[in-house]
Amino acid sequence: MPNLSFPRSKDDIDSRVVYAAGAAILIPVTTKLFQSWFRRDVHTSYSNVFTGSVSLLNNNDSVLKREEVKDSIDEYEDLFDGARKENGVITSSESIQKREKEYQTMVNSFYNLVTDFYEWGWGQSFHFAPRVVGETFMESIKRAEFFLALKAGFGKGDKVIDVGCGVGGPLRNIAQFSKASITGVTINEYQVKVGNKYCEQKGLTDCNLIQGDFQKLKETFEPESFDAAYAIEATCHSPDRVQTFSGVAHCLKKGGVFVGYEWIVLPERGFDPNNKDHVRVKEGIEVGNGLPTLATAADVVKALEDSGFEVLEYYDANANVHSEFEIPWYQTLKGTYDLSGFRMTRIGRICTHIMVTTLEFLRIAPRGTTKVSALLNATALDLVEGGMEEIFTPSFFFKAVKK
Repeated sequence: MPNLSFPRSKDDIDSRVVYAAGAAILIPVTTKLFQSWFRRDVHTSYSNVFTGSVSLLNNNDSVLKREEVKDSIDEYEDLFDGARKENGVITSSESIQKREKEYQTMVNSFYNLVTDFYEWGWGQSFHFAPRVVGETFMESIKRAEFFLALKAGFGKGDKVIDVGCGVGGPLRNIAQFSKASITGVTINEYQVKVGNKYCEQKGLTDCNLIQGDFQKLKETFEPESFDAAYAIEATCHSPDRVQTFSGVAHCLKKGGVFVGYEWIVLPERGFDPNNKDHVRVKEGIEVGNGLPTLATAADVVKALEDSGFEVLEYYDANANVHSEFEIPWYQTLKGTYDLSGFRMTRIGRICTHIMVTTLEFLRIAPRGTTKVSALLNATALDLVEGGMEEIFTPSFFFKAVKK
């Protein structure tokens, strides 16, 4: 039974003061040592469950300091004030214009926060893909990437630009497949640091990632610097696609091909802006992915045409999403209950959320990590619902050529 009696002498009081002072010093020092023990010295993949899990937002490549994570997620959520609380509130002109004006902060903050989670649960290619029965998730991802390379005719000696490259998963896959020299552009410093390490690990000396704003490609590259271009589920972040696509046209030689996949809503298949549930899903996708607002197919095609491109081909690559011969693109978020797919399942995401909550409580993970996890979990549900109802697709394919 603990001794609850008062100290009987001055020596007892002095010894307790010493113990308390010692604990006050030892506990935070031990916590810091514990945290540093879990930090990775070199950025690696997330194949190792233990080292990967404790490295979310907590590795030596991070550009966000531990103490900045909570403020960053709070500032990001402020750009979507009212989302998931009041239906339609972030679809207002005022709300959209606020995000368009602050797009650099929005997108950069978003990827500072979510890049680790994407790698942890998804891999290095941050996109969806049409998938046929009998095909694994990773096979479908690479097939979607190789499809773009084939449609654009990438080959050895070609200089290609990846517009919004993430950590460069598609860049490396396409470079190994086509032998093209690829330059990736991302607004996010962290992704550049990580992606260039991955390129070095694969010996891709003709490929690199640079930090740049795809709204300002005319300021970044000389005219006609590239033979071809592609964008994979990236320009949905753009506040002005005409400006983005005009920058791509500036970079391309005459006749250069631009291919890509876009996130869009599908009014031709059922999206109704007057349907509260449709608006709720649309807004959930926007807040959880750092988007000003989702476009339509017509919006994307017009933006390409207004930017100096002739659009040769376009269609939803997920048009047969519910065919008996296809596995829905969103099925990955439901997941498969095996070792390779568990993290993507709803239960897997719940387990990850519980894990990061525990790590944050123990002060191993930075404050705010749990809020990032919760944001992405909610968004996964919106994406699944959008796919099931066929009101949204992440794979609107286009092929255009510079006039």
